[in-house]
Amino acid sequence: MNPAKMKQNQDGMPMPSRLWAIASIGFGITLSVLDGAIANVALPTIASDLNTTPTYSIWVVNAYQLAMTISLLSMSSIGDIYGYRKVYIAGLALFTCTSLFCALSTSLPMLIVARGLQGFGAAAITSVNTALVRIIYPSHFLSRGIGLNALIVSVASAAGPTIAAMILSVTTWQWLFAVNIPIGIAAFFMSCKFLPANPIKRNERTFDKLGGVMNALTFALVIGVIEGFTHDFNIFLILLAFVALMVIGYLYIRRERKQEYPIFPVDLLRIPAFSLSILTSLISFFAQMLAMVSLPFFLQGAMGRNAVSTGLLITPWPLATMVFAPLAGVLVTKINAGVLGGVGLSIFAVGLFLLGQLPAHPTDLDIIWRVALCGAGFGLFQTPNNSTIISSAPNTRSGGASGMLGTTRLVGQTTGAAVVALLFKLFPDNGTHVSLFLGSGIAVLAAFVSLLRIGKLGTSPVKATPPE
Repeated sequence: MNPAKMKQNQDGMPMPSRLWAIASIGFGITLSVLDGAIANVALPTIASDLNTTPTYSIWVVNAYQLAMTISLLSMSSIGDIYGYRKVYIAGLALFTCTSLFCALSTSLPMLIVARGLQGFGAAAITSVNTALVRIIYPSHFLSRGIGLNALIVSVASAAGPTIAAMILSVTTWQWLFAVNIPIGIAAFFMSCKFLPANPIKRNERTFDKLGGVMNALTFALVIGVIEGFTHDFNIFLILLAFVALMVIGYLYIRRERKQEYPIFPVDLLRIPAFSLSILTSLISFFAQMLAMVSLPFFLQGAMGRNAVSTGLLITPWPLATMVFAPLAGVLVTKINAGVLGGVGLSIFAVGLFLLGQLPAHPTDLDIIWRVALCGAGFGLFQTPNNSTIISSAPNTRSGGASGMLGTTRLVGQTTGAAVVALLFKLFPDNGTHVSLFLGSGIAVLAAFVSLLRIGKLGTSPVKATPPE
């Protein structure tokens, strides 16, 4: 039987169909996350080639991030209503087509429009990928599936600059987007064949269009206020945007609290394990971005390394995550997720602190083992945290939980990158070290929040939600 035609099995998919399904998700999520980081390295080249300024070229990145952030929760709601498989496959198709649009762009406005459309495709992929993992894996293997998914997200995010540098060393920036096309096509056909369909109740609910508009406005204003502070926008405009955010955000959340199936999952945030895990994720990704954005400036500025060697020195981070994220997926069945996450984040905090204490002329080994320590700690934390987020939500709200997980990651990373820019203005001589020390302190806070979950998770470390 074709797995794509199968309805959700209460105990996941059988082997080997499960492997093909998770591979389909792996390709898609790698593309969406990788493209969020890969363009940063190419911005100077793109600005020069398209005859524009660095200030305007930053919108190549911002358009993608903004489109993802304002639409991710809406996409997850659509997945809950119409099926995760349909949303995922539609997102893959849009992402692949717009990658060609990006590669063929001949002007900055054309590239910005293409990147915005590409961001909507990435949002569709990201919004339901974890929900799909939940119906692919048997309940007793859910944490391992989440661990593999977390591994893919972490490695793709951290490896983006390295891959971009390697591509740019041999060819033009257009190939950063062109390489997506064959992978996207393969992922599309694999997903059509192997991804399972989750059971949905027809005509039970429809998409809340007004809620979707208010969600987009709220998160657009969040990003706008953050970017305004870091790009020296007129203070009056920033204050105006902040007031608008407070008003629209308040009305949006107030409205969502009355909805049976809210786009912004206020119903799930009433679950202590879910809300604490979401807060832990937000804080930890904020800390991660403080390091990921600031460290290359130290390596290239103070140490005089080129983009390729900088990428290679950061590579031990995703490599360590590659080892410890799946390991955490096994350990979380035996150790409380709050404890395991707290230990991982404590290790992460130590790694960031030690990076902040790098000597003026460190050897490669001095950098490598500290970076690897950060990756190991983050990998040890992310799997149990994501498992708790997904398993604490009802089956019918898996899309909302998956969307909230992706949105939290995006907001945390965007805020972290913005704070690095601000710190570099305030501390022009040692902005990297300040960022790393701040990141270490933020990681300690995240570890504390993770430990607060100990009494909220029950005696079993992670429990899958029983069938409804």
